[in-house]
Amino acid sequence: MSDKKRNLLVLAIGITLGVGIAIGTGVWAERTEDANTTIPLDDLRAFTEVFAKIKSDYVEPVDDKVLLEHAISGMLSNLDPHSSYLDAESYKELQVGTSGEFGGLGIEVTMENGFVKVMSPIDDTPAQKAGLRTGDIIIRLDSTPVKGLSLKDAVDIMRGKPGTDILLTVIREGAEKPLKFTLTRAIIKVKSVKSRSLEKGFGYLRITQFQSHTPENLIEAIGELKRENGGELKGLVLDLRNNPGGVLSAAVSVSDAFLESGLIVYTEGRVKDSEMKFKATPSDVLNGSPIVVLINAGSASASEIVAGALQDHHRAVIMGEKSFGKGSVQTIVPIGTGAALKLTTARYYTPSGRSIQAEGINPDIPLVNVTVAAADAPEFEPVKESNLTGHLENGKEKDKTKEPAKDKVDPLSKEGAGEPSGKETKKDAKEQPLAKTDYQLHEALNLLKGLNILQQKRD
Repeated sequence: MSDKKRNLLVLAIGITLGVGIAIGTGVWAERTEDANTTIPLDDLRAFTEVFAKIKSDYVEPVDDKVLLEHAISGMLSNLDPHSSYLDAESYKELQVGTSGEFGGLGIEVTMENGFVKVMSPIDDTPAQKAGLRTGDIIIRLDSTPVKGLSLKDAVDIMRGKPGTDILLTVIREGAEKPLKFTLTRAIIKVKSVKSRSLEKGFGYLRITQFQSHTPENLIEAIGELKRENGGELKGLVLDLRNNPGGVLSAAVSVSDAFLESGLIVYTEGRVKDSEMKFKATPSDVLNGSPIVVLINAGSASASEIVAGALQDHHRAVIMGEKSFGKGSVQTIVPIGTGAALKLTTARYYTPSGRSIQAEGINPDIPLVNVTVAAADAPEFEPVKESNLTGHLENGKEKDKTKEPAKDKVDPLSKEGAGEPSGKETKKDAKEQPLAKTDYQLHEALNLLKGLNILQQKRD
């Protein structure tokens, strides 16, 4: 591994509730002072005057360290949503945040117009189970209004002892009034890679976050899918929906697993250390089998790196909704006694030179997630040529054996099995047709089948 790759830490996409304050992407970088930097003495004089006035006249005494930390925090938080000051505790939490286990609600958030905005609920966590969605705006935490709180203050309130409850008041687009969700805090254990076979030969692989062990977990999962399907896969659905990002090196390695050559991602900024390029190495773990990548508005940062790289190299078809658009790089700069700055220092670009910042990845096939139901069976069977009196035979010897009548099937079911009647049980729920449980995945599988058929005809 190169020195640059060793220096990678996180491209931050927001704040993770729990022990890990941020999980995303960014880089470690050593800084050199710019010889042309000048100190604005007049502005600093104004700052010291304000500092002294607060010290002498504020209604309650304020510790010098607290004032200075608030001043630094204000400087950074007003630059962009992803730059921030990390005190010693926050910095330590950031360093362990990519381990995949932390306490909290299991939700990625950012600050927007003074309120906390949900970027993505993490799979199998209190937030996801309660029904929080990407784009929800949190306006109240228990009885505390969010307006006026910093993001760190809001996160601190949402943290707590596992097993304790918190009431979130949420504004959701399309809802007539604020929604209320009661969440029970828990130890969040994030399994970054999940997989299963959709049909014979067709695999499904979901990455919930890009953690340090995600690349090897992905290789293991694909190996298991191959063993389940006779040694090879005809195609793969890679699900990056509601994946808020993670470790940059993991995103690069996941992209590399499916690419044999070429640029994966590059970054550009004002300082030399912020300029990096990452290229693919030979071998494709799927040996050229088609890939469909699912994304939505909750797919951010590292997810967009993967989707953008596979799209630019024409290695996958991107399906779903436009992604979040988080295309900036944060550098973690240690300072003082254990604290650090998380400072936006660069933008990242896809292989073709696209900046995703505030734009996102546009899917090749736009597809909203809808709920579908089976159409009522027709009252009469449609008339076919074979039903017409005196119709011609097809010229082949007619099979005298009468074929047994075929049962009608649920047209939405990938297995052709009818929908169970009567009261639904937990077992029945698991056997619901894929089109009903996940329409976007159902369509991705259909596209994957078509790509496989086309590939076979070409071969």
